[in-house]
Amino acid sequence: MTGPSATFGFRDVDASEKAGMVRGVFDRVAKRYDLMNDLMSGGVHRLWKDAVAARLNPQPGEVIVDCAGGTGDMARRFSKMARRAQERRGGEDAKVFVVDYNAEMIMAGREKGSLPEMAWTVGDAQRLPLPDGCADAYVISFGIRNVTDISAALREARRVLKVGGRFLCLEFSRPTTEALRAAYDAYSFKVIPEIGARVANDRESYQYLVESIRRFPDQKAFAALISEAGFGQVGWTNFSGGVAALHSGRAI
Repeated sequence: MTGPSATFGFRDVDASEKAGMVRGVFDRVAKRYDLMNDLMSGGVHRLWKDAVAARLNPQPGEVIVDCAGGTGDMARRFSKMARRAQERRGGEDAKVFVVDYNAEMIMAGREKGSLPEMAWTVGDAQRLPLPDGCADAYVISFGIRNVTDISAALREARRVLKVGGRFLCLEFSRPTTEALRAAYDAYSFKVIPEIGARVANDRESYQYLVESIRRFPDQKAFAALISEAGFGQVGWTNFSGGVAALHSGRAI
C-alpha cells in the first residue's frame, strides 16, 4: 500500500480501493440480501429494525435520510409510520430519502416496491447528495461498518441534519459476555459463510461481512466517534445481548 489504509474484513487494504471492493460484495448479494438476513438472524433483524423505527417515531412533514438504505426495509417502516401519524392529526407528507452507494441494492429495493414518501438515489455516505441542515433525522442500519472512513460518514450525517436533528445507527456490535461472544463467533464463522455458499452461492462475500463485524469498534469506542463528529446526548441500547446495538445522538 502506498497511501492510507482501510479495513476490508480482516485485511488492511489501500483506502482508495475499499469502496470498489465493498461495491463488488453488494453487487453479488443484492438479489438475495433480504432472504440472507432472515436466514442468518432467524428473522431477529426484523425485530431490531422495528425497535429502531419505534425509537425514531417518524412524524408528518419530516425529512428523514435513510443512509445505506439498500432495499428500503427501514424506509418503508418510516413511511408507513409517518403516514399513520398524518392520518391521525394531519400535516404534510414526510419525505424519506433512501441513499445507497450500490446501484444494484437500490434496483433490488425498487423492484420490491416503493411508497409515495420514498425517494431513491445512489450516493456515498461520505459525500451525501443533500444540502446542509436539510434533515430532521438520519438513520443508517448495518451500513456504517462498510464505509471507508467512519468518522467522515459521521461528520456528513451531522452536516445534513438540522440542529437538534436525530441520529440513529443500528449496527452489529460486541456481545456483552464472554460466553455469548464465543457462541456468536462460532456461529458467525462456521455457519454464516456456509449459508452464503449454499443459498447465494457466495461464501466469500459472507465471509467478508462476518469479518467486517469483528473489525468494527465496540459500543463505547463507536459512541466516542459519534460525539467527536458533533453530536450530543450520545448513547446506545444493546439488542440480543450486544449482538447488535442502536446508537443515538442529537446534532449540536
